[in-house]
Amino acid sequence: MVAGHLQEKKGYFYIVLSYPDVSGKRKTKWIPTSLPVKGNKKKAEKLLMEARREFEPECKPIQDDVLFSDFMLQWLEIVKPTIAITTYSSYSNMVKSIIVPYFEERGIMLKQLRPTDIQVFYMEQLKRVKANSVIHYHANIHKALKYAVKIDLLDSNPADKVERPKKNPFMGSFYDSDEVEKLFEAAKGTVLEIPVFLGAFYGLRRSEVLGLKWSAIDFQNNTITIKHTVTSCNLDGKHIQVAQDTTKTKSSLRILPLVPAFREKLLEVRDHQKECKRLCGKCYNKQYQEYICVDEMGNLISPHYLTSAFPKLLEKNGLRRIRFHDLRHSCASLLLANGVPMKQIQEWLGHSDFSTTANVYAHLDYNSKLSSADAMVNGLSGALQAIK
Repeated sequence: MVAGHLQEKKGYFYIVLSYPDVSGKRKTKWIPTSLPVKGNKKKAEKLLMEARREFEPECKPIQDDVLFSDFMLQWLEIVKPTIAITTYSSYSNMVKSIIVPYFEERGIMLKQLRPTDIQVFYMEQLKRVKANSVIHYHANIHKALKYAVKIDLLDSNPADKVERPKKNPFMGSFYDSDEVEKLFEAAKGTVLEIPVFLGAFYGLRRSEVLGLKWSAIDFQNNTITIKHTVTSCNLDGKHIQVAQDTTKTKSSLRILPLVPAFREKLLEVRDHQKECKRLCGKCYNKQYQEYICVDEMGNLISPHYLTSAFPKLLEKNGLRRIRFHDLRHSCASLLLANGVPMKQIQEWLGHSDFSTTANVYAHLDYNSKLSSADAMVNGLSGALQAIK
């Protein structure tokens, strides 16, 4: 995504975009919003995000006689304005640190790239990383070469003829009800109390937990709306935090019931935040006062902090080590254990389709297997008598 910021000029907000031109030099573009500064910051920020997402800078044309490694870097810059900043960060890390160095060392030209070159690359990588990582490398290479075909640099995509490694089966760790209860006790009164509850009870993703705002809580109708996320990524050597009014998928945008116990806890947290704000005065960080998961100084709990602090909480209280994301799996396993149908679990967790839920949690659905066993017993009661 193109870089950009808001600038105040003569009482109005302007969008200032920063991007590299065809020669690689940074250029800026000013865009008027026609929004007065007073009372319009949120609207201006939304326009800024839209401008950064839609702006297409002039790209340096790709030549025929180009190294495959150089082509990958050029493709990376071409797709940058069209994808989310977190997605670009993931692409960039893979391309610049893994794919480019390997092919650059071998000096393979784009026109000379063969399926066997790519296949050997995958085999080499499988010696140091899992198959799932190589599948991600393949996705980047395939997309880039598909673009090369599109602009007539190649007649066909060599990545189409490569065998991808088989995906590693996923088996998430999870806590049972007793362990979750102990975890709630351990987290009580700490900065992790709300994140832990949201992860284990509601099955929220880390980004959804940290992105939860007070405006998403309807104390009158007792609902929680999941619509805002906070993530982090490494971009051009810098660690940045990304807040946005979007969720992972459309299905992730969901409304959940606000249970009485959590309702009371949130009211306590809101009062506590008001008191912290009063006591800290000017030292209190007012930038994140819309968010629920902040510390006593008003600082937003960062994704990195949550990921690193959670295992320390477990170790300190003698609890079995799991990842924070495994609280989401714990939520699903408890729902399954209590007879909740898989379709309802899909909606609760905000999965985009039923197959995702079924593939991840089918091995936990023991109740359905018991039902199947009972059905077979009833259907073959005579045959079962005969084998006694």
